[in-house]
Amino acid sequence: MTAIWGILNVTPDSFSDGGRYLDVDDAVARARLLRAHGADMVDVGGESTRPGAERVDPAVEQQRVLPVIERLAAEGIPVSIDTLHASTAAAAVRAGARVVNDVSGGLADPEMRAAVAESGADYAIGHWRGFSADMYARAEYRRVAREVAGELQERMGEAAAAGIAPSRVILDPGIGFAKAGTQNWDVLRGLDEIVALGPRVLIGTSRKRFLAETLAQTADADATESRRDLATAVTSALAVRAGVWAVRVHDVRSTRDAIAIARAWDGR
Repeated sequence: MTAIWGILNVTPDSFSDGGRYLDVDDAVARARLLRAHGADMVDVGGESTRPGAERVDPAVEQQRVLPVIERLAAEGIPVSIDTLHASTAAAAVRAGARVVNDVSGGLADPEMRAAVAESGADYAIGHWRGFSADMYARAEYRRVAREVAGELQERMGEAAAAGIAPSRVILDPGIGFAKAGTQNWDVLRGLDEIVALGPRVLIGTSRKRFLAETLAQTADADATESRRDLATAVTSALAVRAGVWAVRVHDVRSTRDAIAIARAWDGR
């Protein structure tokens, strides 16, 4: 059964929903709605990773995320922490987070792997080639899916050396991170290479630029949020067909429905 992660950004500057859930009560209400719509995990983030986003001090990040995580954990809502900082990851797990979702795969903070190993949490390792300010300058590949798989395999080895068992590892090929335009489609078409590595695979296409660029090629070039959500649902359902373990989305309901229809089509 595929898991659905609902995105909860408690940031003022995230590309899609920045500023909507800065208040703790608003954030908790949003998380409850994500759960009601079918989210298996709520992924809480306090630092935007959109292109050009400014870095956030870990103390500020923790002020944003920890009260929310504590409230959600107390209600029994499964939580992951989306962070690049080892100190935030450790504090979030103490507050009740079950998964550390590190889009950098341990490259942004040299203390991250040790912190995750000690925490006992599962570890989502993202494919990453640098911070958002210059990541597109690093988007050079010959065979993008194969190179992403190879770099993720390196990150897996580093995690194992730090004491993180393979059973705790989740792989994320980092759609939109150091990948421009059609390179994202190439990664999605090559998901079998990522899945073949063995660990669970997480995909996050939600509302990302490459979807808007594709939608802009239609007669109606206005890629509204609702159209991006529909595109997200379609790509998520196709990713499930390709064997991924979880998808990370803003609009849980549309993705849940798309996955259900794809399963019915396949007779599952």
